[in-house]
Amino acid sequence: MTSARIRVGFLGPLGTFTEQALKTQPDLAAAEHVLYRTMPDVLDAVESGEVDLGFVAIENSIEGMVNLTQDELAFAHDLLIQREVVLDIEHCLMAKPGTTLADVKAVLSIPVASAQCHTYLRTHVGQAELRAANSTAEAARIVADDLGPGTAAVAPRTSAELYGLEILAADIADHPGNQTRFVVVAKEGIPAPTGHDCTALVIYQRADEPGSLISILQEFAARRINLSNLLSRPTKDGGLGDYCFVVYAHGHVADELMADAMRALHAKQGKVKFLGSYPATGEHATSARQHADARWRDADDWVQRLRGTVG
Repeated sequence: MTSARIRVGFLGPLGTFTEQALKTQPDLAAAEHVLYRTMPDVLDAVESGEVDLGFVAIENSIEGMVNLTQDELAFAHDLLIQREVVLDIEHCLMAKPGTTLADVKAVLSIPVASAQCHTYLRTHVGQAELRAANSTAEAARIVADDLGPGTAAVAPRTSAELYGLEILAADIADHPGNQTRFVVVAKEGIPAPTGHDCTALVIYQRADEPGSLISILQEFAARRINLSNLLSRPTKDGGLGDYCFVVYAHGHVADELMADAMRALHAKQGKVKFLGSYPATGEHATSARQHADARWRDADDWVQRLRGTVG
């Protein structure tokens, strides 16, 4: 399938951080783009076959995991992560030309963006009402088209250019180095290992009892598999205290050590959902795993030699 025929769905309208991140990938930038109002809508479209790929935010360096996306992938859809993309985020406060900070009575954005700028907003427009929008770019569009004076949006710099707004303050996030991780998802297919990969799993506890989390972590620790993220999420099926664990681990299902860990977890815990093995961004951190891989192969050769003498 050529890039010209691939349809990629992502969160609209135009001007979102999602669009910026997508356009850093040459093949995705050249594909046909289909915009949706919400992230679940994007994932629904991938699962139904309306689009070939979905592009959604899954983690922010300030606010942590985007729980809506994570839960949709864990519980509501059977999709596989194909790659991840990390984008540096600059939030700007913008309004119609002529508006000053003193004029701002309401601020629109998605809740996660407002939360990332909480200190600035409280300090400089503390009396303003915070209103939720489906995306940062939608907030900018609504301020530009639908609302009167005294409203502002927290949105990307490109949204100000796109919708004719004036930037009142730039780079207003509470912490420096604000980054968001996005993932590309598809109905099927596991990318080939690159040597710098990540595997995502949802692991359900067979029983909620002391030591259940340790027993899960031991499978990774024993094989020197590093975890880049571990979070617990309510399973949605039970009451309070009924949780599963979402794990992002360094390695690929094609690696013997990762496959062995997954095998053990499936046997021990009973239910493990595979969310994908895919190329990871960032610095390579494989030296410990390479040594563990070599030791595992030596041990496997030893066992195979012993088994070869049976009978």
